[in-house]
Amino acid sequence: MITEISSAATTITVSHHQDGSLYDDDGRPKRTGTIWMTSSYIITAVIGSGTLSLAWSIAQLGWSGGLVVMIFGLVTLYTSHFLANSYRAGDPITGKRNYTYMEAVENILGGKNSIFCGIIQYANLYGTSIGYTIAAAISMMAITKTNCIHSSHAKKTCHVFGNRYIIWFGVIQLGFSQIPNFHKMRWLSILSSIMSFTYSLIGLALGIAQVSENRAFKGTIAGAEAETHAKKVWAIFQALGNIAFAYSFSDILIEIQDTIKSPLEVRTMKRATNLSIATTTTFYVLCGCIGYGAFGNSTPGNLLTAFDKPFWLVDIANLALIIQLVGAYQVYSQPLFAFVEERTTKKWEIIGKEHKVQIPFLPSYNLNIFRIIWRSLYVVVSTLIAMLIPFFNDILGVIGALGFWPLSVYFPVEMYIKQKKIPKWSGSWILLQSLSIFCLLVTFAALVGSIVGVLLDLKTYKPFSASL
Repeated sequence: MITEISSAATTITVSHHQDGSLYDDDGRPKRTGTIWMTSSYIITAVIGSGTLSLAWSIAQLGWSGGLVVMIFGLVTLYTSHFLANSYRAGDPITGKRNYTYMEAVENILGGKNSIFCGIIQYANLYGTSIGYTIAAAISMMAITKTNCIHSSHAKKTCHVFGNRYIIWFGVIQLGFSQIPNFHKMRWLSILSSIMSFTYSLIGLALGIAQVSENRAFKGTIAGAEAETHAKKVWAIFQALGNIAFAYSFSDILIEIQDTIKSPLEVRTMKRATNLSIATTTTFYVLCGCIGYGAFGNSTPGNLLTAFDKPFWLVDIANLALIIQLVGAYQVYSQPLFAFVEERTTKKWEIIGKEHKVQIPFLPSYNLNIFRIIWRSLYVVVSTLIAMLIPFFNDILGVIGALGFWPLSVYFPVEMYIKQKKIPKWSGSWILLQSLSIFCLLVTFAALVGSIVGVLLDLKTYKPFSASL
């Protein structure tokens, strides 16, 4: 006998007599993710709009910024392995699965840790969707501006207002947000990964061409100057937040791991993480340092906005970024969608009722009224917030700072200590706690700097008047 529970989260439970080729040990449809599929999810999440802010971040830090980027990469790689170990309780092959980050924290650390984790994780995911909306709108504006300058033979400055572009991206997400879950968006993730490499390579090539045209590397050891010492400090702190954001994928790591084929999820996740972090760090250092070398201390917050020729290549890069951000938005939003829908369905079962809809020339779609309303509301509100405060670098800094220490360091370290039963005050315990405390200080500095940046921007900014 097979029992099917139709819910917004699309959770299926089967009897133990069901064919093992169709279902995993937990009764859910068989997972089929490979190291390459997992890497594409990670790269889609990591190589995003944060890549374009790295040249600006390095400009604030000076040439030592490249080393800072590599340090963040190493810390993220190290703690991601801890987090991957948390997917299964006990035995890494047969232990009970934790389907979400919050569930792993609840089962391993217990107490109020899961509540704190949930608040930080889901606030971070929502903030990221706002940041990606802003970044996509900037790229749309850049395409319009570049084409305008080209068509006027550089006689016009071509000032572009951004509200309609933010709305357009929101409309696109209204459609894609109806993808039921992570497992149904593999094609979008693969496409987004390809787009990530496309615009990163174009940005790198344009930077190299600019350096060649300059006949020298610009930039200094100390980095960009500021009006006051205080503003210089805030800019450095904000740069740290931007770098932290560029590596933020810990908040969806376990959700990604839950798509991997059994029974070697932990090993596959670690290998995919190694491959993805090594690839992204190489791109980050190259793009960041070449971008800084090309424009020096005047490097803009979004590197692509510094180029206007060849206009067609710049347009391709910005279009690739927009497509990538469509997928990245979904990669970060799906865990939050699933969380709300699962909790709501458990409380009111009727909300999870689905209706099969036949679409001509396409597979049938399971329509859920609550999913349509809730996800549409999510997109509308995030779009309005993006229109209200479209500060690209400042928003990325705040989001990166909020999530870096708790999600990328603190919880992974604490769960690793608990799982491995590392004694208090032992050498390993002291080293791990020292790493956590150091990252806490970095996070605090980055958060303060980014909030100050937002406050300074608010002094001269009028709401709903984004422009380029």
